[in-house]
Amino acid sequence: MTAPIQLIINADDYGYFPCVSRGIITAAQTKAITATGILATAPQLAEQLQWLNGVAVDIGVHLNLTSGQPLTQAMRDALPRGQGLFPSAYTISGLVLTGKLPLNIVRAEWQAQIETCHSQPLVFLNSHEHIHALPVLFPLVLELAKSHGIAHVRLPQADWLRPLTGAAVVRNSLMTLMRTVNQYRLTTPVPLFLGLSQSGKLTYDGVERLFSTLKAGQCYELMCHVGYFAADEITDPRLLAYHDWEAELRLLQSPELHALYQRLNIQLSHYPHLLLNK
Repeated sequence: MTAPIQLIINADDYGYFPCVSRGIITAAQTKAITATGILATAPQLAEQLQWLNGVAVDIGVHLNLTSGQPLTQAMRDALPRGQGLFPSAYTISGLVLTGKLPLNIVRAEWQAQIETCHSQPLVFLNSHEHIHALPVLFPLVLELAKSHGIAHVRLPQADWLRPLTGAAVVRNSLMTLMRTVNQYRLTTPVPLFLGLSQSGKLTYDGVERLFSTLKAGQCYELMCHVGYFAADEITDPRLLAYHDWEAELRLLQSPELHALYQRLNIQLSHYPHLLLNK
């Protein structure tokens, strides 16, 4: 009998907004997802952490350098003057790669973010906008994971689904280069990453094309961004253009998608499965 494909469905951005967190809780309770990463810098996080109690979902930390306000004063002081907020992924990457943002300040900030989530059992680390995939930051994340007893670190990779825009080719090429460097630093198993090509707006057709490439017996992680939308909470037009939280939630709960799992012999899975089958 052919071994099933193991699939972890991981919802990024728990805590981003209360409405997003509520949607993630619903997704976990209806078994539409199996994991979620906490954005530890989010306002009102303490209450939202309590919502996770008793929910059957793998929990990790969605490390952040690119959205909102840092937790540590040292990080706030190190950012461009007058802001006190994380800049764009492009800007923060430049600061890190040129040494203008010292790694010890990043380490202290991410240490604080992990400690903020210690009320929950943590089994993985990943990051907002995949900033941890920068080769200069990836060893730091592995170090933090080891020191906190966290078994898994996301290794992002490109999907290369057609059609590809010029921007997608550049993004995928950079992601492939970083993955090539980072994969040799891993000492624990990680699922193969899926979902970069549809980040923020998963569709049935796109997921079907992705799943048709999966191999029996292998473990994969599908990144998703599920949630509810509340107009009084989410007002940034850039986020609205990038995300369709409720559409992803409907997709992952849909009978059509679950029929696809059965047709392709896909079994929803959890991170501990990786260690049990190492």
